[in-house]
Amino acid sequence: MRIAVVGSGYVGLVAGACFADLGHDVILVDNDERKLAALKNGDVPIHEKFLPELLGRHRGHRLQFSNDLQEAVRASSVIFVAVGTPPTDRGDADLSYVESVAREITGAIDEYKVIVEKSTVPVYTSEWVRKIILRNGADPNAFDVASNPEFLREGTAVTDFLFPDRIVVGCDTQRAADVLREVYAPLTSGSYYERTDAIPQPDRASIPAPIIVTSTKSAELIKHASNAFLAMKISFINAVASVCESVGANVNQVCHGIGTDTRIGPRFLNPGIGYGGSCFPKDVLAFRAVARECGYDFRLLDEVMRINEDQRDRFLRKVRSALWTLRGKHLGVLGLAFKGGTDDIRESPALFLVQALLQEGCKITAFDPAAMERTQEAISSNLKFANSAYEAASGADALLILTEWEEFANLDLDRLNRELKYPIVIDGRNLYDPDVMAAHGFTYYSVGRAASHPDGVPAALRNGAKKA
Repeated sequence: MRIAVVGSGYVGLVAGACFADLGHDVILVDNDERKLAALKNGDVPIHEKFLPELLGRHRGHRLQFSNDLQEAVRASSVIFVAVGTPPTDRGDADLSYVESVAREITGAIDEYKVIVEKSTVPVYTSEWVRKIILRNGADPNAFDVASNPEFLREGTAVTDFLFPDRIVVGCDTQRAADVLREVYAPLTSGSYYERTDAIPQPDRASIPAPIIVTSTKSAELIKHASNAFLAMKISFINAVASVCESVGANVNQVCHGIGTDTRIGPRFLNPGIGYGGSCFPKDVLAFRAVARECGYDFRLLDEVMRINEDQRDRFLRKVRSALWTLRGKHLGVLGLAFKGGTDDIRESPALFLVQALLQEGCKITAFDPAAMERTQEAISSNLKFANSAYEAASGADALLILTEWEEFANLDLDRLNRELKYPIVIDGRNLYDPDVMAAHGFTYYSVGRAASHPDGVPAALRNGAKKA
């Protein structure tokens, strides 16, 4: 099929590359000339596994780049709108970019088109998009508006797109539903997975991909409700971790006991320093705003956000407790991105903590495998950057682990101990076992577990300890 994707941000770029890999002819549209030039030259603006491979495979062939929206619409049967919907001061979604695209699309509807919301938008957005297009003179029989929310996790977005848990398609006409079924046919029929050049299958993949067809309103709500529920699950286990610390329980054991219940499951039961990124904070705020507009006070979401903010403050108190005073302390920091596998620092709890510690007078040397360049653009204060985890730890009074990069969970602990001025590790992601850290000579603090110290570690463990 011939597809236009409007917006070359995170969602649009991944969607465009993946649609091309499914065999469609894709035009990726953006009004940022500098970004388009970089994409045409082969640059990959985001850190995402398999994305460079797909862009290299399809750029200039099945995947074209353009700044002419109307020409792209005329050349396409399906138009996916993937522009930004940032939060306003009130917390609801700013839909001005979506509205602008809808107006411009109108003049190019010369035959039947399906306009698809791919951005995360509140319920009723599809109705407004249709009204805008009609008000600008389009034939009501020449187009349909549909909703196709994305469920991509940064760091695994390509595999999430090509091996989805489910494909949600919100349509109010059978004609539009049939078109979107055809778009995703390579996944729902399983034909994509038979190709020798298909992206490698991840664990627990559902093949062929299931498709769920709903009304547009239901699809719009599914996206917001999904992200709000996942954010709630993270905040819940962080609250449980706080109780564990108070009573001397081990949150990892509690998580295992909870997660083996098939009604709950183990995913997103990972205590830490709170959620961040471009989706959860924005979407929880927007969902709360939608509920309030509908006359429902969704106070549960208020508590989800409060717990998330409190988790950062609790970690700061943990650092202060471990070091007594902060001013003048030299800290090594591992992780700046909001999660491992990405260079995205938007709403990153790691960055929040770094900024707070700098304001307290700490000297920080940080390392992140992907997010240091973006951090340099965002923080103008006296933050130093290292070339490795060990360099970040060198001469530090303590080491803070703030992002769950896999390489941070596999450090040489003996070397790490030698690099640090004082062998103190404060782990906001629970990457290590407390007894193992104590056996390697560390004073080790984590989330929802008792602190461990080198004194009193059994000799057998101390002599034969391995990393967790």
